[in-house]
Amino acid sequence: MTPALKAQWQMHACVLLWGFTAILGKAITMPAMALVVWRMGLVTAALLLVPRVWRGMAALPARLLLVYAGIGTLVALHWLTFYGAIKLANASVAVSCIALATVFVPMVEPWITGRRFEPRELLLGVAVVPGVALVVGGVPAGMRLGIVVGTVSALLVAFFGALNKRYVERADPLTVTCVELGAGGLILALLTPVLPWFGSPLVLPGFNDAVLLLVLAMACTLLPFALSLVALRHMSAFSAQLAVNLEPIYAIVLAALLLNEQRELGGMFYAGVAIILAGVFAHPLLSRRPLHKPEPTTLGTAESKSLD
Repeated sequence: MTPALKAQWQMHACVLLWGFTAILGKAITMPAMALVVWRMGLVTAALLLVPRVWRGMAALPARLLLVYAGIGTLVALHWLTFYGAIKLANASVAVSCIALATVFVPMVEPWITGRRFEPRELLLGVAVVPGVALVVGGVPAGMRLGIVVGTVSALLVAFFGALNKRYVERADPLTVTCVELGAGGLILALLTPVLPWFGSPLVLPGFNDAVLLLVLAMACTLLPFALSLVALRHMSAFSAQLAVNLEPIYAIVLAALLLNEQRELGGMFYAGVAIILAGVFAHPLLSRRPLHKPEPTTLGTAESKSLD
């Protein structure tokens, strides 16, 4: 097997594991706040066992440490709203909303990274709006609050993804991920009084939830992060982006197979999802600017990988 073909299989394995994060979020009975704090804490604890991470943190300037802590807070809020959307609606609705990051990136990224604004990218993002309307019309009324929360989560993806692109090359990816998740989890727990809708972080998981949390943290967060670092060395930017853009499809198929969510959703929902995903895949094809591989740190901290 050639290194390029092996990298393709590795990346698709990563995407499949990322797709399971939404399924596990639905299966874990803990409130969203506790789920996210536990997940971030477990991943941070595992990363702190790596000597390379300690050396990286010791070399970080104080200003950069604060920058990564701030980005980590956005990551934590993204995960909180993502799992909040799952609890309020279901996994299929949440991952469909996250795909809307494509709408927000053209507006957010030029402002943060300083690159030139591309009207074509904004038009591609706006083109998915009819799909959003169909998604809203295709879900029960009781799930629509989940769509609002999921859309906020997509907006947060655009912000922390752009910030990571600006600062990720200034430190080791493992170190950056450890600082972002550790600081983000701590700050999120401190924000609990102003975010009462997502529950308390002071919830001890039962046996089943503990097992699922370990799977979520180790098999669906750390493992694909490490594997993606290897795979990205041997993949073109287009191949990498095409692979990671498949995540919502994998998640929706898994939700139908494992959770029977298709019984809760109408044909309008899936028609809307098709339009949204068409926009996601058209984005790297029609964008004028050069396509870059997904950043390792963004891959390690986001549920949605549909950023170029």
